Amino acid sequence: MASTDPRTQVAQPALDDPNSASARAYEPDRQSHDSGREGTLTSGSDGPEKSNKPSAEKQAHAIPDDGVIIVDWDGPDDPANPRNWSTKKKWAAAATVSAFTFISPISSSMVAPAAAQIAEQFHITSSAEASLTVSVFVLAYAVGPLFLGPLSEMYGRVHVLRGGNLWYTAWNLGCGFAQNSGQLIAFRFLAGLGGSAPLATGGAVLSDMWIPEQRGQAIAIYSLAPLLGPVIGPVAGGWIAERSTWRWVFWATTIVAALIQLCGLIFLKETYAPILLEQKAAGIRKGMDPEKGNVREIRTAQSTGKQNMGALWRKSLTRPFIMFAQEPIIQLFGLYMAFIYGVIYLVLTTIPAIFSNVYHEDVGIGGLHYIALGLGLFVTTQINARIIDRVYRKMKARNGGVGLPEFRLLTVFPGTVLIPVGLLMAGWGTHTHWIVVDIGLAMIGSGMILTFQGMQTYVIDAFTMHAASALAAVSFLRSIAGFGFPLFAPAMYNALGYGVGDTILAAFAAVVGPPAVFTFWKYGERIRGMSRYAQRAIVAKK
Repeated sequence: MASTDPRTQVAQPALDDPNSASARAYEPDRQSHDSGREGTLTSGSDGPEKSNKPSAEKQAHAIPDDGVIIVDWDGPDDPANPRNWSTKKKWAAAATVSAFTFISPISSSMVAPAAAQIAEQFHITSSAEASLTVSVFVLAYAVGPLFLGPLSEMYGRVHVLRGGNLWYTAWNLGCGFAQNSGQLIAFRFLAGLGGSAPLATGGAVLSDMWIPEQRGQAIAIYSLAPLLGPVIGPVAGGWIAERSTWRWVFWATTIVAALIQLCGLIFLKETYAPILLEQKAAGIRKGMDPEKGNVREIRTAQSTGKQNMGALWRKSLTRPFIMFAQEPIIQLFGLYMAFIYGVIYLVLTTIPAIFSNVYHEDVGIGGLHYIALGLGLFVTTQINARIIDRVYRKMKARNGGVGLPEFRLLTVFPGTVLIPVGLLMAGWGTHTHWIVVDIGLAMIGSGMILTFQGMQTYVIDAFTMHAASALAAVSFLRSIAGFGFPLFAPAMYNALGYGVGDTILAAFAAVVGPPAVFTFWKYGERIRGMSRYAQRAIVAKK
């Protein structure tokens, strides 16, 4: 019979998964706990306490004078744990995060069809400067997540998401009132900083709410937003630029962003477990009565006691850089996703030139060809969302009930083939009918979404506790590529032509993509075993 003396009670948190329900009480000599188990309750006592939710007063009296009250989830079925929220509440939060992630990338490319109009009004003669008015927004995507991701792990997801969108909305509105190219570029960069918030924390929010066997579908839909947004944006932007003024490109997105902000205030709730447990602890502290002498130190199951705030800031804000420097997973996936992200922004900025110069179409009609890219993204997402979790569960069952992040990579392999084939068709198709180019664009979109969804889910599964920092490190490289590729695209295609230029990109995609994915499929578990941050514990079945 295990001792129930309160003096022996200490908490041991789930180290890798902040939303796991760790035991509320352990004996020091029986601290056996699988830190990777999700939704399990492990305890050194023979049974649960009589009351699952004791009052602050009772908890205080249950601890000796030199004891510490440890606050944790009230068992594996605690409704306060985001993993136990209703399906309706989870999807409301997921849809809101996806909306945040959708509107910002729309702004990144919606101005592309209006770039010529802007260059004419502001007397921009350099093609690089004209491209900069479009791509500088994506440069901010590289900078913002490096501090917004860690901040979400310090202060919670909700504050970062709402605050970031509000910042984006304000500066995006300012872009519509810019009086020269310098102001427009500066305002675009500042808007991009706020717009990067959902890219830094959105995937982590989904990780907070769903276990690995269920989160694939949510991430598949969420991953569509940052890729589909830049496709839809130019379609609308082309017609706005043709029928009105380029300023309405910014004003229209500002109106939509304000509506999404309102939805965020209503439907988006905090999901990060350490913050929720700290809020619970704060309620217990407030309920203590100093006059009765029952004030005790209170900690959450995932805190390590008092910390120096300066040291905490330094540790959190430098974590993405450390992860990028030390984690092979981040480095290799980051480089490949950077190439893919750069390609999509290169494609986005060259579509107007292709259909205007080669096929002699108006801006509005030429913008409709973005739909081909969007169809590839959307249709593939619908298919992959239905199979990604099914594949994971099937592979987990074959592996004795043990789930591994590497199981996410099976759906990535087709994407590494579709991208180079699509680039070849889109490049050389410019010598034939425009439908060949559109088919190539659709294949590029299909390959990109398969790659993004699988790799992003892999990173989230591997770095559960620090998912936001890991995603920030990955997004840094890809955003730099998204910023830089459109700057050299005009010079490359002018010198080489669309066929040869896209052949070079296709060759790089074919040489890097399949070997990288195969390496992590075969050796990923071993690589994670050497990692400081990756989840090394077994993800056990519930």
